[in-house]
Amino acid sequence: MLFDIKATKITLTEGILSAVERQLKTLDAKVERFGSSVTGRVEVCKTTAHHKKGDVFHAEIIIRLPGKTVFAEAQNTDLYVAIGEARKEAERQIMEHKGKREALVLRGAREAKRRVRRLPGEPRRHGGRVLNEGE
Repeated sequence: MLFDIKATKITLTEGILSAVERQLKTLDAKVERFGSSVTGRVEVCKTTAHHKKGDVFHAEIIIRLPGKTVFAEAQNTDLYVAIGEARKEAERQIMEHKGKREALVLRGAREAKRRVRRLPGEPRRHGGRVLNEGE
């Protein structure tokens, strides 16, 4: 998976870059099943330069999956914690999307199996009731 990494209002040091890449390696395993069309963008920044009590950092991850765009962001006084929180949120959304896709495939397979089993003259059933009784 290819990621664009951008830093705003801070310099992108080797430490920040390695922390972002380390966090994104865990996401690589989750998005492998979606193929090579997956792209992403990561932005780390300092929100403002004039807070009374220290700096507030912002981390944002955008991943484009087939059929869904995952957007996760987090703010914290520690940049590395913000990156980790954003990664956790992105991972949660990816797993939720994966589960929905698998459920849709299984639902389609179940319906196809029902259609194959049903004889041509047999009434269609939905739950306990018969559909189209008059036909």
